[in-house]
Amino acid sequence: MRSIRAAATGAVILSLALAASACGGGSSTGGGSNDSPEELTYWASNQGASIEVDKKVLQPELDKFEKETGIKVKLEVVPWSDLLNRILTATTSGQGPDVLNIGNTWSASLQATGALLPWDAENFDRIGGRDRFVDSALGSTGVEGQDPAAVPLYSMAYALYYNKQMFADAGIDGPPATWDELTAAGEKLSKDGKWGIGVEGSNPSENIHHVFVFAKQHGADFFTADGKADFTNDGAVAAVKQYVDLMAKDKIIAPGNAEYAQNQSVSDFAKGRTAMLLWQSASANLKSQGMSEDAYGIAPVPVRSGTPGTGEQVNSMVAGINLAVFKNSDNLDGATKFVKFMTSDAEQKILNTAYSSIPPVEAAQQDAAFNSPANAVLKDTLAKSAAALPQVPDESQFETAVGTAVKNLFADAAAGRAVTTGSVKAALAKAQQQMPAK
Repeated sequence: MRSIRAAATGAVILSLALAASACGGGSSTGGGSNDSPEELTYWASNQGASIEVDKKVLQPELDKFEKETGIKVKLEVVPWSDLLNRILTATTSGQGPDVLNIGNTWSASLQATGALLPWDAENFDRIGGRDRFVDSALGSTGVEGQDPAAVPLYSMAYALYYNKQMFADAGIDGPPATWDELTAAGEKLSKDGKWGIGVEGSNPSENIHHVFVFAKQHGADFFTADGKADFTNDGAVAAVKQYVDLMAKDKIIAPGNAEYAQNQSVSDFAKGRTAMLLWQSASANLKSQGMSEDAYGIAPVPVRSGTPGTGEQVNSMVAGINLAVFKNSDNLDGATKFVKFMTSDAEQKILNTAYSSIPPVEAAQQDAAFNSPANAVLKDTLAKSAAALPQVPDESQFETAVGTAVKNLFADAAAGRAVTTGSVKAALAKAQQQMPAK
């Protein structure tokens, strides 16, 4: 999911549970889908540096689809700050698009509403078969053992981006492989108005992505094996504290980052204000802001051992965007044709090149266009050291509750208030109380 996303409010999130009986989706009124089989509505997520950039990327492809099929696609690019709220409203009102992008971490939560078309064997066959997609991407499409609620569209992974000149000026030979090395490098780099690393401290979803990885590296998770919230276990508490301590204790993050939620940390890195950035597939975003590819290096996100892998060496969540269909669309046939088009080998190459993401379609991923050094790091991470966020019905509530707790802890750090194991545990306990009762 793109990191500019701001999590939806708790009140709207709770409507997930109520939406199960609504099975909302396309409608011929109120901005939903259309009676005409010659038309579809599509909500795309904001993947580029701006909504206008997305329109420039997508419209030629939608025109191509119309020329091939006779079906016109009405495009709306929805900001991440609005997307989940818009989707949830659509599930309850019955007035939504035919086809839409969803953050892959939402798949299980939206699956629980009953509003999305299940991708069973028959539906997968209509778009070329399930085996076209890589396993890691399919792992974030819904609850294990159930037919997926969506199909993968863009795959991404986190990497460490570092400013080569700033590293050289500070006498640092190369990118850090462990968190101890990152902290040491950050201390050397945090001087003269510059900072070691940037974060989006006010973005709950971005916070979740990082503390999920830290928890894995501490041998922990935020849910038990049977899907119950377990936010206050020792590993989860240690994970959140380690992340917030980059500002609170290590002081390698500018206090102002506690208020960042709209890609400001990417801009700071592109402008040389910070030396490091942890981000999902950032190359296209940095290029759009005028940063030359030669100016930065890309390395795996650090792990405690220095060698990424499975288990406690996980260094990224399986990031990405899925494509879903509202199952009561008036034009299911056209919607399926559109999904087939968007996940075709040719379109996967075009779209993922434009967004510097990795195609989740196996054949497209093997194309030479995705063999750059940057993509090599991302593909290797996805294949060997990334884990899917918990595919449980309460995942969206988890993002809101824990992500907001981390946001508040960053605010404490920025204000000079102590961030202790006790205060972290208390914040996570409060977050767990906000979860639906089991």
